[in-house]
Parts: sequence; structure tokens; C-alpha cells
Amino acid sequence: MKIAKALNLAKTRLGSIKIAKKLACLHLGLNQNELFLKENDEISDESGYFKLCERFANGEPFEYISGVCEFMGRDFKVGKGVLIPRIETEILVQKTLEIGAKFDQPKICEIGTGSGIIAITLALNLPNAKIIATDISKDALNYAKFNAKNLGANVDFHQTNLIDGINEKFDIIVSNPPYIANDYNLDIWVKNEPSLALFGGEKGDEILKQIIAISAKRTKFLCCEIGYDQKISLQNELDKFGFKSEFYKDLAGFDRGFVAKTKYS
Repeated sequence: MKIAKALNLAKTRLGSIKIAKKLACLHLGLNQNELFLKENDEISDESGYFKLCERFANGEPFEYISGVCEFMGRDFKVGKGVLIPRIETEILVQKTLEIGAKFDQPKICEIGTGSGIIAITLALNLPNAKIIATDISKDALNYAKFNAKNLGANVDFHQTNLIDGINEKFDIIVSNPPYIANDYNLDIWVKNEPSLALFGGEKGDEILKQIIAISAKRTKFLCCEIGYDQKISLQNELDKFGFKSEFYKDLAGFDRGFVAKTKYS
């Protein structure tokens, strides 16, 4: 079967020629330009390609199938049991880097590191920083530790809830915690990601409020990603604990996070 015909059959099954092509590139070890030039060639291991398509159609995220997710120009290993990095989190990292650059040797703690994208990116861009990263999930930490070693980042990982058992104070605490409401209806691909990393409680902002409370006397700056509809409740919570905060939007124009200063900053 020609590659072009296989792509059309996959498009019918998947409803997306873009995904059909991405899976073909993965299967054949080609980039998009190479795939275009070879569309009249015979596809190798035809059944193997359609098995990949079936996995995606059944709700397995593309990043789990490929085992890799790109974040800020670097490839991170991901798989079942760890949250897939999102592009909007790059904004959170950029804002944290801007603050971190103000310190000679910043002490930074990431709460809920997942695959390690935030802590590792900070470590690679702030070589004088001391960075601690926590996660309650052993599976997630296994990915984070692999990624740190693979990319040559110096991060001290801890398996714990939030920052339980960690008694240090920090210049920056940063987190992209679970912030989706428990009853929110997700698509089948997101549902295959770990619920522990997605759902933040009945309203969704409960874990964020815990982070604000425990950070009030533990850090100079707090940087967090949030749900699009949580600005008002979190602004009130930040005010209650004495933070001065600024909220930012993502590229789609939705409220997506905040940078807050304590009186210690």
C-alpha cells in the first residue's frame, strides 16, 4: 500500500490528517518534509502503522505513543502515569526565569514536578540555582529523574505531598498543580493522563489555595499556573495571605497564572 493511501485511510479513522501524518512520521522515522516526498512509496509494516492509529483512536495520547514531549526546545520522556507538558506552561517558566535571574544563587522549589519540565528547565537556565522539586507520585518522579539525568540538570527530587517534610525557605516557589474541577468533562485523551495530576478538588482551586497558604511564610515569590476561571477566588486568597500579585494570560487570552510577592521579597 502506498503511503498516501495509508494516510487517507488513517484520516478516515482518526478524523485528522495531521494526526495521521504525525503517526506516520513516528512509524517511519521521517520528518514532515520527508514524508511528503515519499507519499508515493510503499509503506513499510502497514499493520504496525495502523496499530499506532488504533492506539490513538482509543484515547492514548500521541505523546504516550511516541514516549517524548517537546518543551521549550528540549525533548522530555513521558508516558503513562505522568502529565503531558502543555505549551502554556512555558509562560510560567519564562516568568519564573525572569525572577530567578534577579538572584545570584536563587533557591527554588517546584511543587508537583511531574516529568520535571519546570525544575529541569530552570536548572539548565539558572546554573547557580539550588532547585528542589517534589511530587507525590513515584511514577512521575521516575520520569523526572530520568529527564534530569538525560539533560544534565541538577535537581534534588523528593517524593512527598506539596512540601511536607521540607523545612527550608525559598526565594521562589513555583507550581503547575492540579486545578481542574472534579466534575469537569475531559476528552478521552486527557482522561488517560493521571487524574492525580489533573483534578484539584470540587472547585478545582483547592490545591492552589493550599500552596498559597503554605508559601506565605516560606518564599519571597510564588509563581503558579491556574484554571481560566479561578482568578477572582485566587486573588482573594492571595490578598488574605498578604501577597502582592499580578495575573497573566495565555496565548488564547485566558487567565492562566500569577506571580506573587510576599512581604519578605
